[in-house]
Amino acid sequence: MTPLSVLDLSPISSGITAKRALENTIDLAKHAEALGLRRYWLAEHHNAGSLASSAPEIMIAQVASATKSIRVGSGGMMLPNHAPLKVAELFRVLHALFPGRIDLGLGRAAGTDPRTALALRRSAHHASADDFPEQFSALVGFLEDGDAPRTGFARSTRAIPAGVPCPALWMLGSSDYGGAFAAAHGLPFAFAHHINPQDAVVTMKRYRADFRPSKYAPKPQSILAVAAACADDDEEARILGAGAHLAALRFSLGLRDLPYPSPEEAEGHAWNEEDRALAASFGARAFIGHVRDVAPRIRRLAAECEADEIMVMTHVFDHETRKKSYTLLRDALA
Repeated sequence: MTPLSVLDLSPISSGITAKRALENTIDLAKHAEALGLRRYWLAEHHNAGSLASSAPEIMIAQVASATKSIRVGSGGMMLPNHAPLKVAELFRVLHALFPGRIDLGLGRAAGTDPRTALALRRSAHHASADDFPEQFSALVGFLEDGDAPRTGFARSTRAIPAGVPCPALWMLGSSDYGGAFAAAHGLPFAFAHHINPQDAVVTMKRYRADFRPSKYAPKPQSILAVAAACADDDEEARILGAGAHLAALRFSLGLRDLPYPSPEEAEGHAWNEEDRALAASFGARAFIGHVRDVAPRIRRLAAECEADEIMVMTHVFDHETRKKSYTLLRDALA
């Protein structure tokens, strides 16, 4: 069985608050652990009112506190938005609190629009600089600092608390850059099929072929991240598809503050030809439908990509339906 994991953006559905969406994240994590899923990753997104996932470091701590064994991490921490020292300190604290359970997944993108990226990075220079390799080098320097205690306070800058081992590092990506970087540095790699379905197979195979063993991973280790939602009833599957397509349409039109639509909103939407074309393009990026159809498609893709693990992002209107979708997938992929 290919291990199954969760990617969570804490989606906000129509009629619920951000508080409830974040509480749903914690409840879903407990459910994932009860199902025996491998890991639970929290994403970093900004300036999208339909998502409550702007601070993964906070939710990682909340989820890890509410669970006992499932691995918890960032999917990802968008390194260009942060000072490497601060990221190192955040994850040293997390790993000190939850030893052996924390993953630090790193992203090169901003996780937002250019204007918001500028606000996050404080200057036009920082917003446009392509200095990810330098940031990564600084980050691992802080994370791996295991020198003896300093004899003088001002001799060097260290990530505190000291004496905490480096968490598991992952490189995230939706392009060949991420795969090539992961292979060259000997990092495990997670590919976002839900962002770029066209390049999933070739990028993940190239990562495996070019991988150089390192202290982070002796052999290639890869995750295929997909968007999926499934039901065990044809009518329920149709309802899931209607909601997913309207949500995708809104997102593609830049309406990112609108919550995930209710079934009534999805059924009542007046579709025009342009809407239908935009929604149709969403079909290649997600697996929505009856579990008897969804599970084999995901399994085939994972095999083509030579993925060691499948990570699923599920956005639906109803929280209990979301939990059920993960249960159905776990059972079908077993």
